[in-house]
Amino acid sequence: MKTRLSPVLLLLWSIATIVHSQSNLNNTKFDGYKGIWFELNQKYEQGDKYSGALSTYTAKHMPLAVYSAEADKTFFVYGGTTGETERYLLCMIGYFDHETGMVPRPTVVYDKKGVNDPHDNPSLMIDDEGHIWVFISGRGQKRPGFKYRSKLPYNIDGFDEISTEEMTYPQPWNTALGYFHFFTKYKGNRLLYFETSNDGIHWSEDQLLAAIPQKEGEQAGHYQVSGLYDNRILGTFFNRHPNGDVDKRTDLYYIETSDLGKTWNDVQKRTLQIPLLQKENTALVIDYQSKHKNVYVKDMDFDKKGNPICLYVRSNGHKPGPVSGPYEWCITRWDGKEWYTDVITESDHNYDMGSLFIADKEWRVVAPTAPGPQVWGVGGEVEIWASTDKGTCWKKRRTVTSNSRFNHAYVRRPLHFKAPFCFFWSDGDAHRFSKSHLYFGDFKGNVWQLPYEMKTDFEKPVKVN
Repeated sequence: MKTRLSPVLLLLWSIATIVHSQSNLNNTKFDGYKGIWFELNQKYEQGDKYSGALSTYTAKHMPLAVYSAEADKTFFVYGGTTGETERYLLCMIGYFDHETGMVPRPTVVYDKKGVNDPHDNPSLMIDDEGHIWVFISGRGQKRPGFKYRSKLPYNIDGFDEISTEEMTYPQPWNTALGYFHFFTKYKGNRLLYFETSNDGIHWSEDQLLAAIPQKEGEQAGHYQVSGLYDNRILGTFFNRHPNGDVDKRTDLYYIETSDLGKTWNDVQKRTLQIPLLQKENTALVIDYQSKHKNVYVKDMDFDKKGNPICLYVRSNGHKPGPVSGPYEWCITRWDGKEWYTDVITESDHNYDMGSLFIADKEWRVVAPTAPGPQVWGVGGEVEIWASTDKGTCWKKRRTVTSNSRFNHAYVRRPLHFKAPFCFFWSDGDAHRFSKSHLYFGDFKGNVWQLPYEMKTDFEKPVKVN
């Protein structure tokens, strides 16, 4: 097993593992799809900085679901819990069988042993042989991350631990050139790294990608989203945290590689030297700091020509409520010559999270952009927005949820999605602890709820809309 933790950190983690070994639920089947509820406990007048249904959190964990044509199944991971009155994080995996329309009892890939924080949620990758890889996020240097691989192809009944290492916000990609992994390490603050592999077992040394301070002597920090085009080109959009302050996140950068990280370019194919260490460089898309704007990256994709597109929320600050509004859902896109930015709509929270779907004739965004029952909280009612002119003008195409009891949050796009499992998310009270269900839906507005309690090994999700 490959281990990258320092001896001291590994010893501390080993002791904690022994202490909690009796409660280890790894590789066990669970009796339903139960989402984790979480609060950061950073309080303001309008509530917590963010709290609520966070089983498909964070935006920096991606992909969370992958459709496999070979298996005709959509595999998905999420942060689960042990019961409706519990806040005990389990890194879970399930799948939707497109042939039978059923889901199995989900599997616990990793028992977080008392952690309640969905920053430790998993991400997902499927290799060419059909083995399912689950990347378990750690939390800075406090808790390690793990790589797990399924014992059998296209099978979620059992997983083997491959490595223990420092990684947060995992973003693994299976490309034509090998495996690539974007992730974050906390070296004082949140710095962007990557690693590569030919087999998933043996990985390169961690390579620093970006650590851009405001000025010399200050600390750096970033959050990123990434994507894959033509199974070969990897791109990432990221913001910048002045002096490492995540509450002042701003600016927007873009870089890409077509040779598995050996060389890096800006959008005009000009070579960049990594790590990026200067604020002013050709990767800078928009200087939002000069506009006094916060930037919360949500998703990215490419058009049919390989031009990158970023989805993010732009606001006036980190505090929840009207003080930081408007919360503008923005698209920034490259048309081959210039960057363009357009506003889709507005919502009521920085941590409202949706996904971007790019097709030849229509671009779509699925997100909780309508106010939910818990106003000024994470999430809301899910809507579908569409553009037929490559992102310039947007219209609301459909209301997916309405008159809900709880806010719907963190709507995620499966890689290679197939109807009806086009996007999935969870719900929960955005301001106080509650039960949390998981859902999936399609672009016709149909919604299915995953079974919270399962009495048999396979059950059909319940159509609720």
